Amino acid sequence: MASSSPSSSPSSSPVSSPSLPPRVRVAAYVIRRHPSPALLVFDQPAFPEAGTQVPAGGVAPGEDPERAVLREVAEETGLTGARVVRRIAVDGRPHPETGQPRLTTYLLLEAPPEGPEEWEHRVDGDGGDAGMRFVCRFVPLPLAHPLADAQDAHLRRVDQGRAAQREAAGRGRPDEARPLS
Repeated sequence: MASSSPSSSPSSSPVSSPSLPPRVRVAAYVIRRHPSPALLVFDQPAFPEAGTQVPAGGVAPGEDPERAVLREVAEETGLTGARVVRRIAVDGRPHPETGQPRLTTYLLLEAPPEGPEEWEHRVDGDGGDAGMRFVCRFVPLPLAHPLADAQDAHLRRVDQGRAAQREAAGRGRPDEARPLS
């Protein structure tokens, strides 16, 4: 939604500005499977309006998404030892506040089975969030509340992947619920 201010002018509108290239990003669905499936999320106590989020951030030039997502998870949460399972989706939604084009690759990661359920972390790295305090935690799936910036939009694909694995193992849906092929 565009807002107008006394300093707004037609030349500064997104319509008349040259197109910006999308900011290439990654977002992490870090799942801990034991004792039951849970998703790694964090909140920023200094900025509660930012909402609950998953680790996400920019991809450096020449960096592949798998390396970038592991770096972002470590920088934003301190969690190391996660394993990339697969890419889930690529999302082209613009930034909700600035309208800047973004291209975000969502990746599924498996968290190590050991470790705390909740902890605080000061963000590492040299990005704009360096030094910020995040409260990290694993929340049960399915989520009770939506994530900020619709970051939960592709979580259903995580569940579908698990359903496909169960079905391949002969423990899938009842016959009447399976698609005909």
